[in-house]
Amino acid sequence: MISRRDFLQVSMAASALVGASGFGNWSRLAAQQALTQDQLLQFDTFGNVSLIHVTDIHAQLKPIWFREPSVNIGVGPNKGEVPHVTGADFRRLYGIEDGSPSHYALSSGDFSALAQAYGKVGGMDRVATVVKAIRADRPDAILLDGGDTWHGSLTCYKTAGQDMVNVMNALKPDAMTFHWEFTLGSDRVRELVEGLPFAALGQNIFDAEWDEPAEAFKPYQVFERGGVKVAVIGQAFPYMPIANPGWMFPEYSFGIRDANMQAMVDEVRAQGAELVVCLSHNGFDVDKKMAGIVSGIDVILSGHTHDALPEPVLVGETIIVASGSNGKFVSRVDLDVRDGRMMGFRHKLIPIFSDVITPDAEMAQLIDEQRAPFKAELEEVIGETESLLYRRGNFNGSWDDLICNALLSEREADIAMSPGVRWGPSLIPGAPITREDIFNVTSMTYGKAYRSEMTGEFIKVILEDVADNIFNPDPYYQQGGDMVRIGGMGYRIDISKPQGERISEMTLLSTGEAIDPAKTYVVAGWASVNEGTEGPQIWDVVESHIRKQGTVTVPDNTSVQVVGA
Repeated sequence: MISRRDFLQVSMAASALVGASGFGNWSRLAAQQALTQDQLLQFDTFGNVSLIHVTDIHAQLKPIWFREPSVNIGVGPNKGEVPHVTGADFRRLYGIEDGSPSHYALSSGDFSALAQAYGKVGGMDRVATVVKAIRADRPDAILLDGGDTWHGSLTCYKTAGQDMVNVMNALKPDAMTFHWEFTLGSDRVRELVEGLPFAALGQNIFDAEWDEPAEAFKPYQVFERGGVKVAVIGQAFPYMPIANPGWMFPEYSFGIRDANMQAMVDEVRAQGAELVVCLSHNGFDVDKKMAGIVSGIDVILSGHTHDALPEPVLVGETIIVASGSNGKFVSRVDLDVRDGRMMGFRHKLIPIFSDVITPDAEMAQLIDEQRAPFKAELEEVIGETESLLYRRGNFNGSWDDLICNALLSEREADIAMSPGVRWGPSLIPGAPITREDIFNVTSMTYGKAYRSEMTGEFIKVILEDVADNIFNPDPYYQQGGDMVRIGGMGYRIDISKPQGERISEMTLLSTGEAIDPAKTYVVAGWASVNEGTEGPQIWDVVESHIRKQGTVTVPDNTSVQVVGA
């Protein structure tokens, strides 16, 4: 096996994004002229096995804007480690020049200006172009989908995932794993999985009653590619019944199940597997910990936390690849496998600049067919934004601030709560807000907007619980997304404190008064995991609010004071 130093040297030599130099004062035309499809796809073919990885597409069929987070706090052993490095620090770490294509693709700074220069990203017709180009170079490349695919848009919601299934079937992946897919309900998931022309993987998807592997899903799939026996082991999101409504899929249990993962690695090795790949939806920090516990995994293709890293991270002799989200990137990994061992690799994170990459005509037609029945709904303009609307960041995003404002006004509440989910594209200032844009940040099968009464004490309990899901020093106890977004209330959080002691100085913004633990407040929110939640759908609440506003402006959120990070 090659050394850690050799691994890093190969990675650093082969993983940088093309076009990392600054462009100066460019217009979109200048950007298009300076950045070509050939540059984005250029790759020095290496070894005898190629992997292609996409993940966390969240049903985004068309090009979008997508801003990476400016805040991503790491705790415990991951404090200050990637992917918990953002902004200028991230650019310095990877030698990315300000204003470059890599800056725009991978970092949040100057996003609105760069977005106008470089245009939108993603689009599954562009992804198809990239995948076909890689397959033309390496016909037996293995295409793997990391999950969170059948969720996140109006058309996906209206078709119960069928639009994405049709598109992904045309892309012809070799296997996928799962997370939000289960929120379609276990009956629908089973129906879709049974019709897939590729492997549905999850070594940690078990029958809840019998505590044995679920029949509908395979733990792994073995491929013969490039003269190499390659085993791909699936790892679905471990915390489904905690982060999502367990009543929607009561037949299944999940968990990390790293002991079973080790058993699966040992099993495929005994069958002669020379390369072992884990197709994971754990989240990056969980993958790092698992890589240090389970031996014999060569590559982890990481998903769930939406991280986009221009270089793999090495844990022992396992490389971890993070391929971003929303169709914004495709990862290619070439590997040299000889004598039953991985001897080296080359990697490239390919940004899908939609103005640069030519759409694949067949895929473009298929996508338009999926969207055609909903065209009028999708394109109806509800309002306009003067602010950059984005989601991501540990504590707030302007899209979630807008959703909280809608809950406060439309549901006549004192306090609003919006889940800290990571999915959802951005909108730049001056852009129209369509119904599609609203669904892109609200679409789910349990999106009803509740209105409830909660004591100040109970609100603190909720915040403490969510905070521990995010900031527990042990990655295996980090079971949520980002921090629940709060409207109408400010608070202080000390990341360094233990559970139950992180939240203080809770203040009702409308009066400036401290939140009284014994007092009852009217709280509006959405995405409750409780069965039988009543209320209007959140997208209707947000649409009504935006219509009344006409032009939306979302001021900077300064209501959360963060210390100890």
